[in-house]
Amino acid sequence: MGESTSFLSGALRLEARLDAPPAPTRAAVICHPHPLYGGSMDNNVVEALAAACLAADCLTLRFNFRGVGGSAGGYGDFTGECDDARAALDVIATRGGDLPVILTGYSFGALVALTVGAEASAVQRLIAVAPPLGMAPNAPLGSRPTLLLAGDSDSYCPPAALAAAGARLGPHGVLHAIGGGDHFLVGREPEIERAVAAFLASPGAA
Repeated sequence: MGESTSFLSGALRLEARLDAPPAPTRAAVICHPHPLYGGSMDNNVVEALAAACLAADCLTLRFNFRGVGGSAGGYGDFTGECDDARAALDVIATRGGDLPVILTGYSFGALVALTVGAEASAVQRLIAVAPPLGMAPNAPLGSRPTLLLAGDSDSYCPPAALAAAGARLGPHGVLHAIGGGDHFLVGREPEIERAVAAFLASPGAA
């Protein structure tokens, strides 16, 4: 599904996939889980995010971080992966023109999305699925409308950490807990898609 493509992050060429609805009204970039633990753009949650964004008429770009799949380079110790996400935002801006941008990610990719999204003026909405807030309680959150979604049995994003992040976001935050869901959310893809669809359809959505 979608167009196989690539783009440069600094001197590194990264492989990517671009999905385009017939008449896109917004654009989305999706960041995948940890490169050192099997994360890639073909992950089940990444695919659910891509499906939800495409259904919401987003021009949707997912990509492999440096050193993953056909992407050049090696693990960038989070800083490099944030640079990759910034490069992906540049690509979607070129391809999508003035379309409002949504930045999203899962697990490690959710932390990348939150970090980059807090500083990127082009990003209007953020979606973070299972961000490892138990390990990074002070993750930057910014002031953009943000969906934080995690299973209520996720040891990397425990309910208390999710609630604390929601309190920091205040009126900008939307929390969604998946009952019985762990960090990997296998079989919970339809609920992820429904939660993302509801967030993107909410008043004021990009």
